[in-house]
Amino acid sequence: MNLLLLLAGLVLQIATKQAYALNTTYNNPILPGWHSDPSCTFVSEWNNTFFCTTSSFLAFPGCPVFASTDLVHWDLISNALSRPAQLPQIQTSTNAQTLGIFASTLRFRDGTFYLITAWLDTDNDGVQIVLFTTTNPYDENSWTNAFQIQNPLSAIDPDIFWDDDGNVIMAYSGSPIKASYIDLATGNAGEPFDLWNGTGYNYQEGPHLYKKDGYYYLLIAEGGTELHHSSTIARSKSIKGPWESSPHNPLASARYTDRYFQTVGHSDLFQDAAGNWWGVALATRAGPVLYNETIYPMGRESVLYPVSWPKGDWPVADPVMGEMSGPLPPKSSKKSSVPTFMGEPDIVDFVPGSSIPKHWVFWRAPAKPESFTISPPGHPNTLRLTASKANLTGDASFKALDGLTLLARRQTNTLFEFSVDVHPGFYKTQGDEIGVTAFLHQDHHIDLGIVFMGGSPHSKGTLSFRCRATDSDATNFTVPSPVVTPVPSSWLSETIRLYIRAENSTHYQLSAAPAAWPHDSRLLATFTGALISGPDVFTGNLLGVYATTNGGNQTMQGYVSRWRYTPVAQQIDYDDFVRSRGL
Repeated sequence: MNLLLLLAGLVLQIATKQAYALNTTYNNPILPGWHSDPSCTFVSEWNNTFFCTTSSFLAFPGCPVFASTDLVHWDLISNALSRPAQLPQIQTSTNAQTLGIFASTLRFRDGTFYLITAWLDTDNDGVQIVLFTTTNPYDENSWTNAFQIQNPLSAIDPDIFWDDDGNVIMAYSGSPIKASYIDLATGNAGEPFDLWNGTGYNYQEGPHLYKKDGYYYLLIAEGGTELHHSSTIARSKSIKGPWESSPHNPLASARYTDRYFQTVGHSDLFQDAAGNWWGVALATRAGPVLYNETIYPMGRESVLYPVSWPKGDWPVADPVMGEMSGPLPPKSSKKSSVPTFMGEPDIVDFVPGSSIPKHWVFWRAPAKPESFTISPPGHPNTLRLTASKANLTGDASFKALDGLTLLARRQTNTLFEFSVDVHPGFYKTQGDEIGVTAFLHQDHHIDLGIVFMGGSPHSKGTLSFRCRATDSDATNFTVPSPVVTPVPSSWLSETIRLYIRAENSTHYQLSAAPAAWPHDSRLLATFTGALISGPDVFTGNLLGVYATTNGGNQTMQGYVSRWRYTPVAQQIDYDDFVRSRGL
């Protein structure tokens, strides 16, 4: 009997190695939509599972954690930052739009997951390095409060690395890249020391340390997170150098090419159960022409590429493309307990007793959580929105605790349809507005609102559709004027369905229809995706609902229902679209 078990085990090992040895085709991005600065780790103790995290900036919940057993199908299993008490500043601080949670590193050691990251806001000097830990990444409530690690040089992009002697090293951005020994019990950091200055490009950041074949390897990002972006690598026999640059640098980049996936860089490396090496990086779908025209509304996404790393030699990576091939792990036969993240639609009817889906986000932790109430008494299968005084832009006096009544999800497909039903009768005072938005941040958004523009609530022509765009730094185009269209009188007592559609990769269509007669849809405006893209923009498009009094002091509550996000197609090259399942 023991011999039979031994033979069965050998057969299983051989089959696994053969499955890993055969290349399988897959598509990028593996985490579509705004998922920048990926960091991943493989954990054999957790059923040979890969775990990844990405940047979240001001989105809340933040620090999303994804899991996969095959590197293609990913589940959002938790958000390491899901409670304002873990990091109160996510609720109380920063009126800036490109601050918040920056690039993180995710690692596993001795039964514990470690997520180290940088928090930036406008109310504190410098940058805080914070650490979240858990022994069960599938339990969102198990992630600890943010534990502060000293940040000697007010740097960003922290990495966490355990040396062979058990000492813990934190590498971080700098010119050259710097590092400090840290104490995980106290949060103290030692004197910074220099690592490597890169290959000659600026913005040295995003470091990750590895130990392999007697060498320390240091992977960094260079060139800024635009068209010159890259990942480069060096090695040394000593953690304090000297460092030797790889003859194959850059390890990953698309600079000086016309590839559809641009801005490739800020990578992380990891192995699978069969010993194959992989890399993840951020990338932007556009090609250099559209990128220079600032048309890339989904922002920076997460891509996967195979890596060859022979013993004692340098790693070499395959160029990032939309369709790639590599020795993927076999697909799991076990059905996921949570919906697969990639390519899934939203079909949300706000059923009584349900909660807000895990992948939806607010802009900062909501200052007034009661502004978002599912199925309140007398209004089953609706979401009640209590309007914020500020609209999605706010004004010079806006502060984080003023709050935004905005609830959204990431755009995860090039072509899609997003719609929400707005119930009648919410408007009482001039400025009352409920709508849908394509939202990058408060200085970049496209809105379709139903707004009360004055007069009696029952007078014809006082309730209007208003399509307007906000872009604070448009340079190569003119921001269009608002498009205002009176709501037809026959619709005033009807539930109205608002739509945002991406009919191509560069423009958004805003439409409306009576919910009872959706085929009577009317196109109201078309806007360029450049309005929600732009230089030095680190986030990506969110699709959601909002409610505002547009500066008025009145209280306004409205109800929405039937939230739908329908994926249509994913563009993976200039002329290559992958249709979504079921279409």
